[in-house]
Amino acid sequence: MSGDRLLTGFRSDINGLRAWAVMAVILYHFNVPGFSGGFVGVDVFFVISGYLMTSIVVKGLELGQFSLLDFYAARIRRIVPALLVLCLILLGVGYFVVPPSDYEQLARHAIAALGFFSNSRFSSEAGYFDVASHQKWLLHTWSLSVEWQFYMLLPIVLATVWRFWPGRTVQLIVFLLGCALSLAASVIMTSQSSSGAFYLLQARAWEMLAGGLVFLLARRLDFEQRTKVAVELLGLAMIALAVLIFDGGTAWPGWRAALPVLGAMMILAAHRDRSLWTGGHVAQWLGDRSYSLYLWHWPMVVALSFVEQQKNPVAISAGIALTLLFGHASCRWVELPVRRYLANLSPLRFWVGVSAVFGAALLPAFAIRQGNGFEGRLSPEVERVAAASASINPRRETCHAKRGIESPSCVWGGETWHVIALGDSHTSAMVTAIAEAGGANAGVVQWSYSNCSYILDLKFTPQFLAKKKGNYACQAFVNWATGRLDSLPGEIPVVIANRYAAHVFGGNEDSQASSRPDAYFSQPYETRDERLFAEFKAAIVKTACQAANQRKVYLVRPIPEMGVDVPRVLSRRLLRGVREDVSITRADYLSRNQWVWEAQDEAARQCGVSILDPTEFLCDADRCYGSRNMQPYFSDDDHLSEVGNKLLVPMFRRVYAERQIHQIEPTNLNQ
Repeated sequence: MSGDRLLTGFRSDINGLRAWAVMAVILYHFNVPGFSGGFVGVDVFFVISGYLMTSIVVKGLELGQFSLLDFYAARIRRIVPALLVLCLILLGVGYFVVPPSDYEQLARHAIAALGFFSNSRFSSEAGYFDVASHQKWLLHTWSLSVEWQFYMLLPIVLATVWRFWPGRTVQLIVFLLGCALSLAASVIMTSQSSSGAFYLLQARAWEMLAGGLVFLLARRLDFEQRTKVAVELLGLAMIALAVLIFDGGTAWPGWRAALPVLGAMMILAAHRDRSLWTGGHVAQWLGDRSYSLYLWHWPMVVALSFVEQQKNPVAISAGIALTLLFGHASCRWVELPVRRYLANLSPLRFWVGVSAVFGAALLPAFAIRQGNGFEGRLSPEVERVAAASASINPRRETCHAKRGIESPSCVWGGETWHVIALGDSHTSAMVTAIAEAGGANAGVVQWSYSNCSYILDLKFTPQFLAKKKGNYACQAFVNWATGRLDSLPGEIPVVIANRYAAHVFGGNEDSQASSRPDAYFSQPYETRDERLFAEFKAAIVKTACQAANQRKVYLVRPIPEMGVDVPRVLSRRLLRGVREDVSITRADYLSRNQWVWEAQDEAARQCGVSILDPTEFLCDADRCYGSRNMQPYFSDDDHLSEVGNKLLVPMFRRVYAERQIHQIEPTNLNQ
């Protein structure tokens, strides 16, 4: 047994299982083929943590030697030092390379990680306009927060129960009840709000309690050697199957997580110390360093995205190698020596020292947050380009609906309603350009709803709806907008703009998006079936023609989607001395949107709607541009910025040139 093993003290089967779990997570996040469901490794970690923590608490209670403070001190020695060093290194390096808005976000995330509430932070941030996951350097710390919250509660509950009803039998009943309640919460939350279920303790506790159940039942699970082999192999097969069949589009955790959780339970129950699968030298080496490997793998993934090498096999290999190197260094020179040092301190010196170091380490993060990311650190051009992320509809939070049924009906450029701008967030991103095209008395009414193309009879899969927060009601909004249009005077034209392709292909900025379409009409489709395209095209035509029965309708061709966050990519290129604009080929644009063009053209033929084509202003014969001369046209990957949308003002002037204005006061229209 190596020195590291003596210090970590894990059973070889547990250590080997940790190795498989951490490598599954690492390979998944580095987008290595075959590991589309590697995120299940976190579920395996939770089972192991539940097993180990339950064993520590229950054994201590049985011996009459359990101390709550000692338990918490041990967890601090195990978790905090390496995490603290990681956060400080990221904040230090970030000072030289991370633009102000992102640096402020990094500081906020460091505070949340060190305060062990980052799971709540990331759950609250999850949403359509949220920064992409590969921009968050500390996103992976959500799982540490879940574990820490579990560690805080578990010993209190077990010690309280033990005081009145000592013995494992009552503890087993408590675990069974808690596991059942948390699993039920996980299933319900996953179907209603999958981001909350993914990040929050109440939907994850059952996975750790499941590990505790294995420990409490260990005396009854004394298998024969041949049975142990079969149980272990079946457990490994269940985990491998979960890695293979689930992907980034799977609603998680919910009942599906039972597959890897049961697999991990079976491996722990088999208790095979010299297993071929978990007892090998490589598995033990990885298992000894699994915590530090987990800490360092995600910053390496984000770093690859930072330098635009996330799809380069050589860079990915280098990133994995650096993960192993930094993980080993963290384990050897931070985890183990600091843990030894802290273990030798008296309780008073330990708690005073830890509090002082912790407070001192948090000061830089608080300073960065209060200083709004310390503007002026980088070149003016870099910070100007990065600031385009905030170049958005100035009234987006007020005027762009994300839940509920009705739109606030914000009016731009005067009070009289002259034009209706209707659609999803792409409408919200362009509405100020429509208003500028109309001059001082534009009177543009904004009816926009997140992730909700204005298409009659549009439906969404349960998996898609589970990712939405609150009272998301796209169908009800479409019905409301249709009814309001029918009640308005026919002289008021409507401009319809949607990101249609995202409903079928997913976001092209998401490298781990599901191949399953989010939307449908007659029935959900598992793949992009030609029948789905036919139904979509028919619905687009039906929607446009129904509106055209009463008023002039303008259909906006889809806005080109860049697939990358334009301001961030440009600012990072400038940091590297690269002056290269963001663009996509026109062929790539049409591969996602040709079917939309065909539907819009058919609507023009059938009912005389007019087509507005932004590609005339954003594209040339070969490429569509997210920037020109390092000036971003987008605030992210697919929403035009307040600079980019003004390129379309000449296009929208056509709406005002062709319409006949019917002067009606907005107070009457809102009755």
